[in-house]
Amino acid sequence: MGLVGTAAVRDTGGAALPRGFWAAVRVWLEKPQVANRRLSGAAVQAEGTVPLGQGGEIAPSLASGRAGAGGGGQEGRAAGPAELSRLWREVQGQLPLPPPLTGWGGPGELRAVLRTLLPRGRPAAPPALELAVQDAYNGTVTFLPLEENSEGKYLVKTCNIYQIQLKHIKDEEWSISVVAPFPEDWFSDGIVYPKLAWLGNELLLKLAKWSVEQKPSEFKSTLSLISVAKYSKVYQDLKEKYKVMVKILWEEERKEKGLTKKQSFVDLGCGNGLLVHILNNEGHSGRGIDVRRRKIWDMYGPETHLEEATIIPGDNHLFPDTDWLIGNHSDELTPWIPVIAARSSYSCCYFVLPCCFFDFHGKYSRRQSKKTQYREYLDFVAQVGFVCGFHVEEDCLRIPSTKRVSFIGKSRTYPPAEHALIDNQITQFINSRRTRAVTTCDKQVGFRHEDHCDSLCEVGSEPPEDETETAGTIWMPGFQPREKVEQIRNCASLPRDFVDEVVLNVAKLLLSAAPQKSCSNMQGGNMNTWNQGESLSLREVAEHLNKETLKKLKSEYGGLQTLLKSNHQVFEVLNGRVHIRDWRKEKPPSKTKPEVKRRLSAEAFKTRLCWFFIHHPDGCSLPSEACPYAHGTEELRQSQIIKKKKHIQ
Repeated sequence: MGLVGTAAVRDTGGAALPRGFWAAVRVWLEKPQVANRRLSGAAVQAEGTVPLGQGGEIAPSLASGRAGAGGGGQEGRAAGPAELSRLWREVQGQLPLPPPLTGWGGPGELRAVLRTLLPRGRPAAPPALELAVQDAYNGTVTFLPLEENSEGKYLVKTCNIYQIQLKHIKDEEWSISVVAPFPEDWFSDGIVYPKLAWLGNELLLKLAKWSVEQKPSEFKSTLSLISVAKYSKVYQDLKEKYKVMVKILWEEERKEKGLTKKQSFVDLGCGNGLLVHILNNEGHSGRGIDVRRRKIWDMYGPETHLEEATIIPGDNHLFPDTDWLIGNHSDELTPWIPVIAARSSYSCCYFVLPCCFFDFHGKYSRRQSKKTQYREYLDFVAQVGFVCGFHVEEDCLRIPSTKRVSFIGKSRTYPPAEHALIDNQITQFINSRRTRAVTTCDKQVGFRHEDHCDSLCEVGSEPPEDETETAGTIWMPGFQPREKVEQIRNCASLPRDFVDEVVLNVAKLLLSAAPQKSCSNMQGGNMNTWNQGESLSLREVAEHLNKETLKKLKSEYGGLQTLLKSNHQVFEVLNGRVHIRDWRKEKPPSKTKPEVKRRLSAEAFKTRLCWFFIHHPDGCSLPSEACPYAHGTEELRQSQIIKKKKHIQ
């Protein structure tokens, strides 16, 4: 008996079959990982039609072929029509098919697909080569696993041959069956070759469902542009990177608590969604939430659950049914994650990997100088966890980043009956930080928008318009989440005339701030004086600009300091003070500088007008031949960088 399983299929309306069956087979051929989660995918090596000879024999010639379908070729070995043709010649003598498999025959041609099955996991099992033969006339697809012998020839692994059959019973009734000629000899490794019971149940049910689904995809096939084999390797490398959470931390927790079900999670501020993708693929139910949707999200497929939403810490953003909250470089949500976990449920845990320095209300302000800013911020995040009643554990991840310290809150320091007491303690702590924020803001310079002083001062402002929460549910009124549209941070969107006017006004302010400062300029044997101006603090510069100018700078999310720094030719900003740049003090390009930077510097030479030559009362401090900028339009060169970019486009 070789029947593994049979599923009855009803084609309501008679429009789906048999076309839907072949579409389902195509999914199993090209994307086996959607059914067998222990596979990373399949790389189609070659594909082509094979005409049948007399008596149902397979002719060795190939009518047409397609190499590398699905974006992947077997690493280290080329495959194509010639390879497929050679394989046919090698396996021809090992056939015909044994019963109960339906033999190939009838009019038309067979279609052969050579694929490599790519196992998931580390250490990864070796890939497996398989030949699939589609017989449209008889409604069968036969899978022939191949093994290479010491002579380099392929042999059919007969114990693991199986066939999927489609049969029309009557009217709208069809059946799909899986048969294997040697079920007693079937070898299962649990990865590439699953158990026959799995083929006859799990796979068969999916094929039956897919066959009658009339849902054409609106998107291109995933991984259609890259090698599936290479993707699989990179995926495993990334999974290794996160194994501290996936394998060590969560597997040990399941053992400690005697759990069998995998933990659920919510990744707050998930960014590109990669961690969510990995966890979902590892069988963990959960989702990622971020204020901005990323283009890469569309590549993951429907199994990866990602949401675009704004998280405002409050009663409306709790996760009582979630085992773990994750903050992986979660920016302004970082200090809130222990709070949200503590208030979601007594069993909710958290993992946070701090990166950018945020307090509850905005940017984190340093309060001591005996520690590095990073260490001080880490201590603050740990303190939040302690206040929230967690036993906080610190660990350093082995990842390629300077911000590698993570915090884990798995257990509580208090019994469930004291929840109200701890909740009140959390509220007092948040309010104390809010009070410090207002005090700090009063001492800060108001025009430094990039320090998020606006966020600190506006603790009474309204939440974003798209939020429907009432003030009573928000834990920190005035909390400023990131904008849905990423703001340009270099003042590049400001009108050029406006920027030029600000630059000129600030330069005039510096030049007239003190009596003329004479500096010797020995160029060409002549003693000249060049007004270097005076240095002023950013506060002093801002006080001389009108309110409309400052407001426009802040609205562009750049600020005065950003504008001055971006005008590198004219200004130098050091330790909060603005100076006129003296190009005589600039170091000449180093010969040890990387070749790319030297080439870019040379290509940019004389491609922009010299601001000092045009605007400074003493002209440029350098002679024309030494100045990297053009002294007049006659010296201007066309930018080679722009030329190259246009050529590439």
